[in-house]
Amino acid sequence: GEQRGAVLPGSSGKHRGAVGSRRERRSGGGRSVYVVSMFACAAMLGPLRTSALVGQRSMSLVPAGARLASSRLGASSFSTSSASTPPPFPDLNANRRSPSQVLEEGRAVAEEALRIAGEVGIEATLRRTATGQRAIIETTLELAREVPLSSLPAPSPGLPLEEQITRVLRSLPADLAPRTLRRLFERLGATYVKLGQFIASSPTIFPAEYVLEFQKCLDSTPSTDYETVKKIVEADLGRPLSQVYRSFDQNPLASASVAQVHAATLLTGEDVVVKVQKPGVAETLQADLGFLAVAGKAIEFLAPDLRRLSLANVVADLRELMLGELDFRAEGQCLGEFRQFLEENGLEDVATAPCYYPQASSKKVLTMERLYGVPLVDLEGIRKYSSNPEQTLINALNTWTLSVIACPFFHADVHAGNLLVLEDGRVGFIDFGIVGRIPSKIWGALQDVAVGAAGEDWVQVAQGLVAMGATDQEVDIQAFAEDLRRVVEAINEINPQVVVQDNMDGTVAAGIGVDEQQVTRIALDIVGVSERNGVKLPREFGILVKQVLYFDRYTRLLAPDLDVLADDRVRFRRDAVDVEFE
Repeated sequence: GEQRGAVLPGSSGKHRGAVGSRRERRSGGGRSVYVVSMFACAAMLGPLRTSALVGQRSMSLVPAGARLASSRLGASSFSTSSASTPPPFPDLNANRRSPSQVLEEGRAVAEEALRIAGEVGIEATLRRTATGQRAIIETTLELAREVPLSSLPAPSPGLPLEEQITRVLRSLPADLAPRTLRRLFERLGATYVKLGQFIASSPTIFPAEYVLEFQKCLDSTPSTDYETVKKIVEADLGRPLSQVYRSFDQNPLASASVAQVHAATLLTGEDVVVKVQKPGVAETLQADLGFLAVAGKAIEFLAPDLRRLSLANVVADLRELMLGELDFRAEGQCLGEFRQFLEENGLEDVATAPCYYPQASSKKVLTMERLYGVPLVDLEGIRKYSSNPEQTLINALNTWTLSVIACPFFHADVHAGNLLVLEDGRVGFIDFGIVGRIPSKIWGALQDVAVGAAGEDWVQVAQGLVAMGATDQEVDIQAFAEDLRRVVEAINEINPQVVVQDNMDGTVAAGIGVDEQQVTRIALDIVGVSERNGVKLPREFGILVKQVLYFDRYTRLLAPDLDVLADDRVRFRRDAVDVEFE
């Protein structure tokens, strides 16, 4: 229905909500380190300073089914500089190399570039180069209209170039750089939309303004025509459509940059949804990620002092991860594993996930059961299918929490659209394209954080966060605890919202407002407090805490009187579940 926009107070009881980011706004005087030259126009607007993190190497957010022995994704952290004057440019004379070393390293970079070019192909490389040029031109023209030259400080004769650039940067709006970069990413297509989503899901790595801006990164593209979709499905399955499906809707249910989804019915009668990879996506990702990989190595060759950031290794891992997403069979395997987890833990009566049909799936086609229900934020819809919405919410929370410690992975994107209340009252988990994995050390530290939060023991919370993070300095636990207390109190003061909607049939329905920007801001508040106290939290914490915060929003709107950490029905503590850690 059309949203009316009327906002009503939340129901009675104590509510907590999101708080605007309290993170200190820092001056934009840092220097850019981007792995792609095409980012230069956006990078000049609000440069970032990179700083190394120590000892955070475990994989946290991965495409479904990705299997990597190790990762450098947690090895670097990006933050804006808090200094009043910009730090110097990278010292290109640092780590001096002999001519023979330079020659050898240059040859290695060239050989890697040729190897990747061979994998990608000349045609794909030229096509993506043209797309990149067009995207940069369009973004630059848009930027010129938004920030005319007349609005910038006039050049000052005799002033060093670096200081003149700094003056220009400080005169620009604070949100201009992240906004411009997001628009450029959207124009560049699938690869960069995925990178934008990576930024949005990494509050422990990227600056707050970039994390918040990339929440808006649009992943909605024009759909591919039915005849093309039909050819892709038939070619990938090796059979005519009529030999697999009794019916196949020509109009997609949804369309994104990598794939689109169609409703269908199998020959055996089951209602399914079919995820079909769009044409040319694989070639585009290979070309873009190949360029990123070469750019990362070239930067390290030209500026050896940047090797401590492991840029090339980070890009290599991202390349392997994102290319792994192109094989839909991995997501299908995750569906099977999650259903097995539900069965082994006796949760089939309270939760489910779509059944995977491998006989009707392949690398570019994923066929899975169609679940019928309403989103977890649809108050009226939930009441149709559940006589006890509070217990339904507890079922969802228990299932997800147990999956963190007892399943090979957990669902890493539990926003309202991916949690359904089904017609039979069960909770349906859908869209396993992105999953997370948490090492036992992190879970143990989170247990300390949870127990401390339940008893409002902020010293214990601070100690738990220090245990899971990395720091190269002495942390003042008492000061850290006091900062955490203030942040939580601010969060508690904000009430949730109920939004009234007009339906097309003339009826009125109520929905709850779970703002993803609010959830992200809360995560950034916690991360910001930790960083200001010298603690660098691992990326897996940022991913996990966002999912916990989603459930916190749902709880305060669906069950405002529920004390999650004290209620015996909520199986949050590790000693409340029968799980052994290796």
